[in-house]
Amino acid sequence: MDASEFVPPRARSIPALARAAAGCRGCELYADATQTVFGDGARRARLVLVGEQPGDVEDRRGEPFVGPAGGVLDRALADADIDRDAVYLTNAVKHFHHRPAGKRRLHQTPRVGHITACRPWLLAELTVVTPRLVVCMGATATRSVLGTGFSVMRDRGAVLEPDDAIPPGRFVVTVHPSAVLRAAERRDEVFAGLVADLRVAASAVQ
Repeated sequence: MDASEFVPPRARSIPALARAAAGCRGCELYADATQTVFGDGARRARLVLVGEQPGDVEDRRGEPFVGPAGGVLDRALADADIDRDAVYLTNAVKHFHHRPAGKRRLHQTPRVGHITACRPWLLAELTVVTPRLVVCMGATATRSVLGTGFSVMRDRGAVLEPDDAIPPGRFVVTVHPSAVLRAAERRDEVFAGLVADLRVAASAVQ
């Protein structure tokens, strides 16, 4: 089972897709999440940035990249001279995958089945937004968009144009902003790498 049966076949706008996604039951993650967190941003963005999944803050607020990782991304976009309001932000998986730990909800990496189940929503978003380039942030986003033949560490920081790629056919892979938060003493280095990769993406769509 996947999200295909929930994606409106003739949807021509992000709001229409978001309304439909609110009722998605394409995988089991909806049962424990507060809500579907759909993509948001410029409707005709030249750049689409794809992350892994909403976090705890995003799940409660219903918006992508508004938690700690979103703060890192905001700083990285600013340093790369990219206007956040000019891009479209979304995630490969639209529900928060977590496990309870007392009063906390601990992030769990989406499984392959979750990535596959949610991919129809991402393809629908790209069809509506029609970007010039997609930035895949982290391994989950890279797998969702490009399949298993690409690695963040090996392929990051270059414009990729695979022969069998989905539209728009041009991609940059980089780390997820949360990697900066986990980097401890290497935090400045990892952040600088994220900014450098975003600059490559920005230059490619000028």
